[in-house]
Amino acid sequence: MSVIDFWYSIGSTYSYLTVLRLPTVAEAEGVTFRWRPFDVRYVMVAQKNIPFKDKPIKTAYMWRDIERRAEAYGLTPKIPAPYPLPGLVLANQVAMVGCEEGWVRDYTQATYRRWFEGGAPAGEDPNLSASLTEIGQDPDRVLERAKSQQIIDRLAAETAVAMDLGVFGSPTFVVASELFWGDDRVDDAVAWSRLTA
Repeated sequence: MSVIDFWYSIGSTYSYLTVLRLPTVAEAEGVTFRWRPFDVRYVMVAQKNIPFKDKPIKTAYMWRDIERRAEAYGLTPKIPAPYPLPGLVLANQVAMVGCEEGWVRDYTQATYRRWFEGGAPAGEDPNLSASLTEIGQDPDRVLERAKSQQIIDRLAAETAVAMDLGVFGSPTFVVASELFWGDDRVDDAVAWSRLTA
């Protein structure tokens, strides 16, 4: 079975569309996506690429575009969602714990649903505690681990790997050394994975 690296950052608006439908895509296409959280804010600041800051027309387009695409996928976000996320880094540190413990996908989907469909920003309470409790994790234990130096370093290391690969935004799919950026490139990534299998 083909494995596609799914680089994403909780805090990316368009990643909502991908996160909520990716398991269905994986099952339908017979591929595996390896969920790889990273700190997209760090990448964007380093590259002087802040896509929506002080750009109201582009921001309005983004929300309408997400709304249209979500409807096509059967998703029901409340637009606009709170944005940007003050807790972006912590949200992704929690995801790193999930990578190590095997519940990253469930947490990511739960926190995005609460963010986009419930209006509770990811990376802070009540979203953090409720999402972790929903997937059977103890919020106090997870948050203590998420704030540890080991997890802080792991997120930084994964972000460095993403940058070395050329990842500049979220979501990005990587097949071998080929990058496919954006929710709308899932099909292209799957097709490329078949060519290189």
